[in-house]
Formats: sequence, C-alpha cells, structure tokens
Amino acid sequence: MPTTPESPELAALLDAALLHVPFDGWSEATFRAAIRDTGIDPAVARALCRRGALDLAVAFHRRGDRAMRERLRVTDLTEMRMRDRIAFAVRARLEAAGDKEAVRRGTTFFALPNHAAEGARLIWETADTIWTALGDDSDDVNWYTKRATLSAVYSATVLYWLGDETPDSSATWAFLDRRIADVMQFEKVKAQVGENPVLKRVFAGPAWVLGKVRAPMRAPDIDLPGRWSGPPAQE
Repeated sequence: MPTTPESPELAALLDAALLHVPFDGWSEATFRAAIRDTGIDPAVARALCRRGALDLAVAFHRRGDRAMRERLRVTDLTEMRMRDRIAFAVRARLEAAGDKEAVRRGTTFFALPNHAAEGARLIWETADTIWTALGDDSDDVNWYTKRATLSAVYSATVLYWLGDETPDSSATWAFLDRRIADVMQFEKVKAQVGENPVLKRVFAGPAWVLGKVRAPMRAPDIDLPGRWSGPPAQE
C-alpha cells in the first residue's frame, strides 16, 4: 500500500493535468499540456512520470486513497458495525475522487488491455487500504478473500456511481448497501458450513490447504519520502 506523499512537482503536474483530462483523457497530450502549464522542466517531469500519462493517472488514484485514509483516521468509527464501516470507507473513497469526469476517463483508460493489470492493482490497493485502515489483522487466506471481495464491491460501486444522477448520489449509496448485504450473506453461509459437522468433514481437505495460506509480508509504514535500495554494487 503506497504511502509516500506526492512531491510538490508531481502534485503540480497532476493538478494541471486534471484541467485537460475532461477533453483529452489520460493521454500524452494531457501530460505535455501539464508540463507546459506548470513550466516544469520536461526532463524532471519525465523522471517523475517515466510512463507519462499512465503515471499521472496512477498518482490521481493514489491521491484519492490517501485522502480516504486520512478521513478514516480522523473519524470515530467505534459505534459502527463492520458493514457500516466498510460502506463509510467506500463512500469516503468515492467522495475523495471529487472529479467524476477524471474517474470516468480513468476507468476507460485502465480498461485498455495494456493498462488493465495496472488498473486491477490499483483497485486491490484501495481495498487493502480500506481493510488496513479498519484494523484488519488477518494473516491467512481471509486476508486475500476480504480484499478480493471488497475489490469487486468497490469496482461495481464506482461504475454505478459514474452513471448516478440522483441528488447526493443517494442511489449509489443504496446500491453499495445492497452489495455489502450480499457479501455479509455469503459470509454467513460460510460460517454455517464451518459449523455443520458433515460439511466440515467434506471440506476438510480444501480447508487444510487454505489453512496453509499466509498473508504477504508488509513493509513498515514509515511514510517518509525516498527509499533505501541497498549499497551500490562493488566494481
């Protein structure tokens, strides 16, 4: 889960690009316009965004993740049920996006075959950010299933939100509640299977295999710019 804040130069490029995205999408034309508008040296801009517009689109998505994480940090969620906390987090993430047209253009951009893997990774990062912010401490196969399920819920909600014209996006929040209710129903069925002695024996083999799955190691969340990549190679 990336936590490094934007550099001032990247923030300026992204802010400038957002003025052009509604017309040119997340494209090379938008990237060049952002360089021109900010006056940043093109070499510096290319160093910050080696993949051009793709890196700007990624930065836009991660900016939304950071804003959502900060909102969750300052909000008291202790009185909410877990399903309500998840709904609040997804809603906070969509509200953090702000510019619906930029999200729409991003959805189209990341649907392209050469960018689809990057788009899927960003959605997974968002789901991971939500679960981590909500205090998820699972370290087994549940770590993966929680994020996979939330990724599906988030993706479906984004698409619904993009076409929602109701006041305050009320139809979107109702849609989100229904999707979370479906997930909770599935979790209830899983629990019932685990409590049934016959089904428990039937699924004993798969359960044993899944029990060996562990969550990936997570790097310390230092939240400082830069990174350590080890000493230079000896010649």
